[in-house]
Amino acid sequence: MSGEDLLLELQKVHVALQKLEVEAGEGAERADAKGPAISLKKAFQPDQVSCMLCGKSGMKTLARHLAQVHGMKPGEYRKLFGIPSGQALTARNFSEARRRMAQEKGLADNLAKARAVRAAKLAAKGGSVEKKPPKAPRVPKQKQQMSA
Repeated sequence: MSGEDLLLELQKVHVALQKLEVEAGEGAERADAKGPAISLKKAFQPDQVSCMLCGKSGMKTLARHLAQVHGMKPGEYRKLFGIPSGQALTARNFSEARRRMAQEKGLADNLAKARAVRAAKLAAKGGSVEKKPPKAPRVPKQKQQMSA
C-alpha cells in the first residue's frame, strides 16, 4: 500500500467515525426527548452508576462522562431528572472506599494542620484574618446509630 492509498483509507475511516459520532449525538438528544434511558433506581447501584441520558453503565462516577459525552454539568443532570442533591453521582462502594482511604491516611488532620500554618503565616504578616475553626466531619446517620 502506498502512502497515498494509506491517506485515502485514513480519510475514509475519519469520515465514517464522524458519521457515527453525529448519530450517537442524535441518539442522546432522542433520549432527552422521550425521558430517561434507565430508571433512577437502576442508575445508582452500589457497585456502579449508569447514565440516565444514554444508558451507559459500569462507571464509578458520572461527572467526567457527563462533561465529555453530553457536555453537561452535574447540576443540570440533577435538574433534568429530579435527582435529589443528597444523592451522590458516584457508586456507593466507590465513595465509601475513598472515604476509608482518606481516614486511614489522616487527610482531615493534614488539612487542619495546613490551615493552622496558613493562619499563622497570615498573622505574622499582619493581616490577621480570624476564621471559624473547620467543622467536624459529617458522620452519616447510619454510623451514628451503630456507634450509639
